[in-house]
Amino acid sequence: MFNINLLCRKLTYAMIFVLAFAALAGRSEAIETIAREAILIDIDTGETLLEKDADTSMPPASMSKLMTLYILFQRLRDGSVKLGDTFPVSENAWRVGGAKSGSSTMFLEPGKSVKVEDLIRGIIVQSGNDACIVVAENLAGSEAAFAEEMTATAREIGMMDSTFRNATGWPHPEHRMTARDLATLAKRTIIDFPEYYHYYNETEFTYNGIKQYNRNPLLYKDIGADGLKTGHTEEAGYGLTASAKRGERRLVLVVNGLPSKKSRTAEPERLLQWGLREFDNYALFKAGETVDTASVWLGKSKTVPLVITRDVKITLPRKARKKLKVTLSFQGPVPAPVAKGSEIAKVIVSAPGREPMEIPLIAGEDVELLGLFGRLVAAFNSIVWGRSG
Repeated sequence: MFNINLLCRKLTYAMIFVLAFAALAGRSEAIETIAREAILIDIDTGETLLEKDADTSMPPASMSKLMTLYILFQRLRDGSVKLGDTFPVSENAWRVGGAKSGSSTMFLEPGKSVKVEDLIRGIIVQSGNDACIVVAENLAGSEAAFAEEMTATAREIGMMDSTFRNATGWPHPEHRMTARDLATLAKRTIIDFPEYYHYYNETEFTYNGIKQYNRNPLLYKDIGADGLKTGHTEEAGYGLTASAKRGERRLVLVVNGLPSKKSRTAEPERLLQWGLREFDNYALFKAGETVDTASVWLGKSKTVPLVITRDVKITLPRKARKKLKVTLSFQGPVPAPVAKGSEIAKVIVSAPGREPMEIPLIAGEDVELLGLFGRLVAAFNSIVWGRSG
């Protein structure tokens, strides 16, 4: 008896789908920035629209308070801390981080207790260093121990280039972050703690009879901005970690090393407006969707559905939509038996100015091998008529 398996021939199968969009050809021009470090990302797709020295180690100043709050939000989520709980204010918090130090302060008083929810607002709106130290001491026993937890938590959420030495962002030669890590932290804050994110959109807060205003300049502009945190020291320059939402799109922007408060107002607004105007998100596939079918060799079914494993959405310059291509590629016919869920193909998404994206396709159902008689018939048809399957 001849070996039927020798008749299994692997033929390269490729189909090109060109997704047609009504748009002009061409690409959006890149944009420059006066920021020393910068990154702009689309939070939904993870696409980077702009970056400049985004992986350079830099002093984050008060933008590192985002991590202090992230850890506090974790405690609120796990129930170990409640918004109505009160934390005592130590002499150290008052002296090092309070009004006596001349730094940004919530004007807390030593020996008194303050509600956790007030501390959140004091950190976000008033950038209170005293509030940060109170949180650190009450959650970890000391600011130094809390800084170690900040660094450990940063590693857990993918911030591999951040090291914290305090809870406030006070200048320290080893207290460093990158713009990319700050963007990651902002994204995780928005996604992980939607129930607390609204505090970042508050523009004023009064505590101890003193009203202070949020220093985030974008909150006062009609561009969809709703967070997050400013920063400034002599070494760091002026910085801002910001987020803005328009429709279903949300962008996160980090800029640092700006020369003035005025530039911290104008430059982030310009970059966010550019990102929202020149780019858009395009949903190509949904998880579980059948993209196409593949021919099966010696199977009880002649074809098998090719199913995509995850949602596919990409961010592109609006003018590049016309050149978007999706390529379906696999070796076929696929020899039976085929197990449902096995990876047998891939989709390749390509567009001008971006690396091709490959997404696996799996078999949508089982396909059993033909019996002996069926295989003999298939072999005969292949030899005589050139038919496969």
